[in-house]
Amino acid sequence: MQSIMKEILTVTELTEKIRDLLESGFDVVQVEGEVSNLRRPGSGHIYFTLKDDKSSIRAVLFRPRFPSFRRAGAAPLPAFELEEGMRIVCSGRLGVYQARGEYQLIVERVEPQGLGALQKAFEQLKARLAAEGLFDAGKKKPIPFLPARIGVVTSPTGAVIRDILTVTRRRFSSVDILVAPVRVQGPEAPREIAAALRLLQAENIDVIIVARGGGSLEDLAPFNDEAVARAIFDCPVPVISAVGHETDFTIADFVADLRAPTPSAAAELAVPSRLELAGLLKTLRRRLELADRRRRQTFADRLAFFRERLRDPKRRIAEIRIALDGSLERMRRLAGRCLETSRRNLGEADLRLRHRHPAGRIGDGRIALEHQKRNMVSEILRALERSRNTTDGLSALLQSLSPLAILNRGYAVARTVPEGRILRRPGDAGVGSEVDVRLAEGGLRATVKELYEESDHGQGKV
Repeated sequence: MQSIMKEILTVTELTEKIRDLLESGFDVVQVEGEVSNLRRPGSGHIYFTLKDDKSSIRAVLFRPRFPSFRRAGAAPLPAFELEEGMRIVCSGRLGVYQARGEYQLIVERVEPQGLGALQKAFEQLKARLAAEGLFDAGKKKPIPFLPARIGVVTSPTGAVIRDILTVTRRRFSSVDILVAPVRVQGPEAPREIAAALRLLQAENIDVIIVARGGGSLEDLAPFNDEAVARAIFDCPVPVISAVGHETDFTIADFVADLRAPTPSAAAELAVPSRLELAGLLKTLRRRLELADRRRRQTFADRLAFFRERLRDPKRRIAEIRIALDGSLERMRRLAGRCLETSRRNLGEADLRLRHRHPAGRIGDGRIALEHQKRNMVSEILRALERSRNTTDGLSALLQSLSPLAILNRGYAVARTVPEGRILRRPGDAGVGSEVDVRLAEGGLRATVKELYEESDHGQGKV
């Protein structure tokens, strides 16, 4: 039996065969899914996973080797920023990453699902520039009232430039118009518009109009470009944006110092009407002439008033002399009255001084002092007499309460020897003991012979 020999492949060979099958079996494919695991390494490539509810596939969007090169029909980098969770439609081809043996989608074109790429890019750029402050009203430059020279950035052919020239000639024909011709559509338009803005800054321009006619979002894409927006913002000359129709809004409209709904309206906003200015000047001239007549009349009236008040200097001097004489006479009378009043006040003060002379007050004080002295001596004698009477009464009371007074009535005080205790009962001393007996005058020492007690019935032995 002949054995069947099968070809043994290496991992690399097997991977290459799978790659060849995938690349030959699938042409350009369009895949719809949700972005996840989004990564942007320093190489500039974009790696992400495209997934749906049940499956996922790795995808890569390579950075172009030459940024200025763009292959027809391809957009290597999207005009909007990829975000985590975004629903997109990718156009590309399948490839195999041999190092890991994984197949992946090599993306050539990306478009948000349900929303055009240009619209998405517009919204993202608008939000980012607004966050940076490029739309702030406080940074808008004022539009000059009567510019001497206007720069226009637009296509040199078409109705837009004709409308602007027609309106400016009609409103103020002496204003100079300098046109910077640019393409207003296509991939080269943003670079040309930004360059034209920088070029006009050196031409002594008072105001710049950036304009084009209406169109689709793709047609207006150059005016939604970040480079154009920053060129408008950095321009030191005020910029009026007139892009599209009245309902169209572009990034240039938000960054510009003033937005006009149409190119014709931009010309009207940039240039005042000569006829209107002439009418305004006539009105102002009439108002100025009327104010001048009123002012002249007022000055004439004031001059006449002052002339009436002006008199001959000699008469004025005479009036002043008369008034001075009257003032001197009033001063003399006033001085006399003041002197008389001073004399009367001095006399009254002298009388009061005499009445209050110290000699009289000293005499009165001596009399009062003598009177107080007599009163004080009398009061002291009365107080001494009261004290003497009180002392005598207390002495008599003390004598009546003194034990010596009792002894004078025949009583005696007996004390034990040697303790000195006063004997109150017979039992306080024993028979044969000695006692001291205090008498009214002097005393004696006795020996107890017998003890007895006295009662109402007589004496009894103890």
